[in-house]
Amino acid sequence: MDYKYIEQLLERYWECNTSPEEERLLRDFYMQPELPAHLERYRSLFNYEQEESNICLGKDFDEKILDKIGENTIKARRNSFYFRLHPFYRAAAIVAIIFTLGMAAQHSFSTDKDSPDATFNYASYKDTYTDPQVAYEQVASALKEVSDGLRNAGLQSNDSINLKTQP
Repeated sequence: MDYKYIEQLLERYWECNTSPEEERLLRDFYMQPELPAHLERYRSLFNYEQEESNICLGKDFDEKILDKIGENTIKARRNSFYFRLHPFYRAAAIVAIIFTLGMAAQHSFSTDKDSPDATFNYASYKDTYTDPQVAYEQVASALKEVSDGLRNAGLQSNDSINLKTQP
């Protein structure tokens, strides 16, 4: 049997150029029990509506749904004290931040200009060293001591980490 017309219809179907009558013809063709092997692979595509129309709900479906609706299950969740106060923690943190900023602003506006905390008085500043070379050597030695201290602290902390990781 020659299936050229069906193959042409399939090509037009894939290009979306078929009419509803031609699509009905394709569905009727794929309802046949015997099909050639090269056209068999499209059977489920055209028989989908027919196969799915046979699916229906079981006889006990209505009873199951009515049983589920009739159940009065209320699942209450017990809220802990922390959970109930959780929104207030956020509010308290915001109030604390605003209060701290307000106090800092008030302190900066109300400081006495004559108090030692007010500002640095450059007129009363006196150099500790008169020779710049001596001042430079003092600063260099102080920075070297700080560097040595940090280096020793870093070595001690690395040693303690290594001791903890070794078995």
